Amino acid sequence: METDSNETQPAVVVSPAPGRISLRPMTLSDVDDYMVWATYAKVARFCSWEPCTSRDEAIKYITDSVLTHPWLRAICLEDDRPIGYILIMAVDDIRKEIGYVLARKYWGKGFATEAVRLVTAEIFKELPEIQRLEALVDVDNVGSQKVLEKVGFTREGVMRNFIIMRGSVRDMVMFSFLPSDTLK
Repeated sequence: METDSNETQPAVVVSPAPGRISLRPMTLSDVDDYMVWATYAKVARFCSWEPCTSRDEAIKYITDSVLTHPWLRAICLEDDRPIGYILIMAVDDIRKEIGYVLARKYWGKGFATEAVRLVTAEIFKELPEIQRLEALVDVDNVGSQKVLEKVGFTREGVMRNFIIMRGSVRDMVMFSFLPSDTLK
C-alpha cells in the first residue's frame, strides 16, 4: 500500500534557478530511482546503511525510514526524478545535523553543493530554534568535505575514534554553520 508522504513531512518544495535541482518530500513511487544509488556500494561507503539488495528491501526502507523521517527531501533534477536525498536530523533542541547522498553519476557536478546551500539557506527560517547546523564527515570522504566548505561551513576539527561504522572505528571531521555565518 502506498503511503502519502505528506502526512509525515510538510510539503515544502524548495526550488533554485530553473534547470538545476529542486527539493521535495520522497514518496514510495521514487523506489526505482532510489535503487539507482542505494544499491551502489561506492555511494553507500560513507553512509550508515548497507547497500540495498532488492526492490522489496528498498520499499521497506522508504516506508519505514524515509516516509517517517521528520525532514528528508529528494534532490530532483528538472524532470522531478530524484538523484539523491538530503536530510536534517535532531542532535538536541538547538543543534541539527545535515546529511546527504547522491547517485554516483552526479558526483562532482555541483548538485550536492547546491542542495546543501539550498537547505542551509532555508533551515534556520523553517526551524528558528536552530542555533547550529552540523555535519559529521568521514575523514576519507574528501568530496563531501569540499561540498561543505564550498557552502561556507566551518571545519572545526577531527573527532578521533568518534563512530563505529560497519564494525570499524572511524575518525570524523566536524563542520558547522551558524545562523550568523555567510553562505558562499
